[in-house]
Amino acid sequence: MTEKTAILLVSCPDRPGLVAMITLFIAQNDGNILHLDQHVDREQNIFFMRVEWDLARFRIHHRDLPTAIEQLAGDLGMTWELHFSTAVQRMAIFVSKQGHCLYDVLSRWQTGEFQVEIPLVISNHPDMRGAVEAFGLPFHHIAVESENPETAEAQQQILLRDHRIDFVALARYMRILSPDFVTRYPNRIINIHHSFLPAFPGARPYHQAYERGVKVIGATSHYVIADLDAGPIIEQDVARVTHKDSPADMIRKGKDLEKPSFPAPSGITSSTAR
Repeated sequence: MTEKTAILLVSCPDRPGLVAMITLFIAQNDGNILHLDQHVDREQNIFFMRVEWDLARFRIHHRDLPTAIEQLAGDLGMTWELHFSTAVQRMAIFVSKQGHCLYDVLSRWQTGEFQVEIPLVISNHPDMRGAVEAFGLPFHHIAVESENPETAEAQQQILLRDHRIDFVALARYMRILSPDFVTRYPNRIINIHHSFLPAFPGARPYHQAYERGVKVIGATSHYVIADLDAGPIIEQDVARVTHKDSPADMIRKGKDLEKPSFPAPSGITSSTAR
């Protein structure tokens, strides 16, 4: 994307005229709307909108846009975020021993499908060092001791701070992050895993599913919150299996689902929120 665009995310109590109010604001300032999605949660009576517009002829300078949007929000109780397409996110990848998601993310980054910067990859095992360095990226091995995981997290947080990381992708990082770590990156940690939770927890979910005769397997990407694997879901994919599929077959198919379930970064990072 070469043209500069603004992306406004809005949520507020629903009322008549919200779409007209927001789009009129853009039109009156010579903005050309490129994409618009809106939805009303009727149970909660909450209005949601994502609108993106071209800034080529927009009358309001991008530095003054947050103030203008705050005035637009007025007394509507509107929560909003403003992003710009020219700002590129800095993504850190956390990985363990399994490399299928890592390879997929790095391949799509290398080909330009993922418009992000990847300053570093962090792992609790050394296994993926060669793969990461083959892509020309720094690899940091930080072992996580079960009796003192806080020490490892402190080292990780220093690296994330020093490299000005915007968000973290857990590409099959087989460790549970502490609530303190998660709190430091609200809505900025994405996890990828199979979709058997909470039915089949533990180390061998595919074997449990096989024993129960499960016929549909899947993968989930979601935001990480303090409650384990309970964050809002971003993307999911599914595939059917039969009695002919062994646990090994199900694991292989599950890995194939996990790779495309990682959401493509939007290429935006610089944001103002209210």
